[in-house]
Amino acid sequence: MFKPHVTVACVVQAQGKFLVVEETINGKALWNQPAGHLEADETLVEAASRELYEETGIRALPQTFIRLHQWIAPDNTPFLRFLFAIDLPEPLPTTPHDSDIDRCLWLDAQQIINAGNLRSPLVAESIRCYQHAERYPLSIVGAFNWPLS
Repeated sequence: MFKPHVTVACVVQAQGKFLVVEETINGKALWNQPAGHLEADETLVEAASRELYEETGIRALPQTFIRLHQWIAPDNTPFLRFLFAIDLPEPLPTTPHDSDIDRCLWLDAQQIINAGNLRSPLVAESIRCYQHAERYPLSIVGAFNWPLS
């Protein structure tokens, strides 16, 4: 049975800098956007906000939806990744609450796009999408509680 992993990610931008989280996987420091899996009983927007807080210590809500990426990882794991944008007035200090996150960095777009230590190609693609893609209202990924009767 096909069961893709549903994940959320936030492109967080402030004064032309973009927030990445660094985590060590198989002995290598890799960069990613603040991101993670959708959990039961939460909306996509709630998941994005929760992951942002857990991985960076920053409390903020996504402001717009950028894109849905369908991706198959090298190990054949399928993903559906919902990408959101958050624009902050200035880079904020970070305090990761997730023990998997080593540190957070505010970097220029090109530093991220050209980096050789990205967790997946979606990290650079997300920055490019932020720079060039349309933005959509959060209502496009709205959650509904349908009546049971």
